[in-house]
Amino acid sequence: MREDFLKLIKKIEKTKTVEEASSLLLSKTDTPKIRKALEFAIKAHHGQKRKSGEDYVIHPILVATITSYFNENEDVITAAILHDVVEDTPYTIYYIKDEFGKEVANLVEGLTKIVEIRDHSLVPSTSNEKLAKSALTFRKMLISSIRDIRVLVIKLCDRLHNMLTLDALPPKKQKRIAEETLVVYTPIAHRLGIATLKNILEDLAFKYLLPEEYKKIDEYIKANKEKFQLKLNDFIQKIENLLLKNGFKENEFEIKSRIKHYYSIFLKMQRKGISIEEVLDLLAVRIIVKKPIECYKALGLVHLNFRPLISRFKDYIAIPKENGYQTIHTTVYNKNSIIEVQIRTFDMDKNAEFGIAAHWKYKLNTAMPNTKWLEDMKFDENIEDFYELAKNDLFSEDIVVYSPKFDTFTLPLGATALDFAYAIHTDVGNKAVTAYVNKEKVSLLHQLKTGDIVRIETGEKEIPRCTWIDSLKTSKAKYEQKRLCRAKEKEINRKLAIAILEGIFDLDSYKLRAVIKANNLCDSIPKIVDDKNFLKDVIKKIYTTLKKRNILYFKNIKLKEYEFGNIKILSNKPINDISFHYCCHPKYGDKILGLLDKKEVEIHHRFCNNAENKLQKAVFVEWTQNAQNRFFLVVRLPNKKGELSKFISFLTKMDIFIHSIELGKDSNNCKMEIEFNEKIYENIKNKIQKEYKIIEFIPKKDAYNG
Repeated sequence: MREDFLKLIKKIEKTKTVEEASSLLLSKTDTPKIRKALEFAIKAHHGQKRKSGEDYVIHPILVATITSYFNENEDVITAAILHDVVEDTPYTIYYIKDEFGKEVANLVEGLTKIVEIRDHSLVPSTSNEKLAKSALTFRKMLISSIRDIRVLVIKLCDRLHNMLTLDALPPKKQKRIAEETLVVYTPIAHRLGIATLKNILEDLAFKYLLPEEYKKIDEYIKANKEKFQLKLNDFIQKIENLLLKNGFKENEFEIKSRIKHYYSIFLKMQRKGISIEEVLDLLAVRIIVKKPIECYKALGLVHLNFRPLISRFKDYIAIPKENGYQTIHTTVYNKNSIIEVQIRTFDMDKNAEFGIAAHWKYKLNTAMPNTKWLEDMKFDENIEDFYELAKNDLFSEDIVVYSPKFDTFTLPLGATALDFAYAIHTDVGNKAVTAYVNKEKVSLLHQLKTGDIVRIETGEKEIPRCTWIDSLKTSKAKYEQKRLCRAKEKEINRKLAIAILEGIFDLDSYKLRAVIKANNLCDSIPKIVDDKNFLKDVIKKIYTTLKKRNILYFKNIKLKEYEFGNIKILSNKPINDISFHYCCHPKYGDKILGLLDKKEVEIHHRFCNNAENKLQKAVFVEWTQNAQNRFFLVVRLPNKKGELSKFISFLTKMDIFIHSIELGKDSNNCKMEIEFNEKIYENIKNKIQKEYKIIEFIPKKDAYNG
């Protein structure tokens, strides 16, 4: 199937005229309605050209050709042919409805809405703004498309043809569209289970976004292609002989081979910090049989004759993924090669390649494909937050866990017991107090694995866990905890603001609150915990009021700045030292508070329960700015003379200041403390790891190292 699709794509890439495009479409599907739509589209788009100089109508015709690979329904293909008519020509949706029927009109209208939303919301390619704003487009597109998934599938085919013709655009626009594809469209293809579209879209986007990385992988694969094919052929022959000897008939199974697609190779290299030579599942074969029980028979034959890597075994037939994907995955040794083996039935293969598009008949009295993942995604009004949450849900691998009643829940890889609690219900997540995994009591941050049976106990109250948000994996859990924590932070900041003023004026909170009210500061007073200039303004106002009321007995208030390591303190009291209480482990950049104890200040995380319980006199504290530019770097240097000198020169050319160097006595690891602008951290990291093996590269942000 995948091979047929790739052949079709190659034909599409070579198609340059309206006649060729029309002929290709009609060779796939030919009905009077489709011919009528084809003639109408040619007429409607007459005179319109693409950036490449080709007739514009070639694009919708070829989009319809790609769509026809997934479905031969004439209304769907007709809608694909007409998808740009309302947007780019004088013809209206009402005309489409009169000429081609309500079903086609509804699909075209859905596609037109996506274009309108994109044009209105997406950052233009000429802008330097982050593309995260496209998350808003993404969000609206998801919401508007839930009613008819077919609109999304046609849109994915439309995006694929756009990516195939990206060469005609300037480089900046190419990158912009490629990034939008990777951020918005490939995750949708993944969740809809359409691997055919997902993989090719990813590789096309990868080629434009990271051309150097793409080129390296491409050169490696092409240089070794013959060797890889020989390994695969040898393995396939062995598998085929095994199946034939053990009861399978020649026409009852099929064996395919593949080399992992480029973007998938790149992601694995990045995720694991490995070279392409170390990617274990670079080569794979797929065994396709008739019945599910035969999958397990084939698996037994593979495991009995080739040594498996048990840690890499996954049974998605017994426990399907949420998007319906079913396949057994295992990885085995064959001589000196490691090969991934996928085993599934012909129906499962169709499902895996076509995903939700394999269920086109859902409108005809059959069940609607599962779109619960769309409904469960939380939508924050903050665009950046939404993008981060959506990306986390959509780009992740999946695990499947059970409730004690054996209901199944699909969660992203690395999900915690608290993520599971939120998957059950929002109230369960908000009030969760204890988790049991396989009947053993564990932390709510315990990472789950496929097959775990999880039970959650709840309490009476909602519990904000503000320091846990980064450890959670699902958008629902993160969203709900952020919501609880925003309310919690508001409450803490108000208490902390009063405590800071108590420390400065040595007055009880009752008198301070009266003066705050008199100066109309009730709503804005929490701001002083993060804004020292506003704090100074508030002090002046309160001081003036207190003097007028003859409450103060000192002439003025002199605030002094103290600096201890990474911490800066503003106080009118003498401060000799600071201490970090290990109850909450604040790290550089965390929101913090300082409790005044005689001449020492205790530093706590602002959401620390211990600190909140003894929040009386406090001082204004903040992190110093210079520490954010320091990093610990550990790299492995080649065991050759002059490599340290070469590495130092390499760093110096990037304007990196080196504070200290320590070369390992028993290894080639070189540990350094370096300094540069943290805004270019990712850029620096990418440059270093292209030349050297990075063991560790972390900001010097831990307060205890300051």
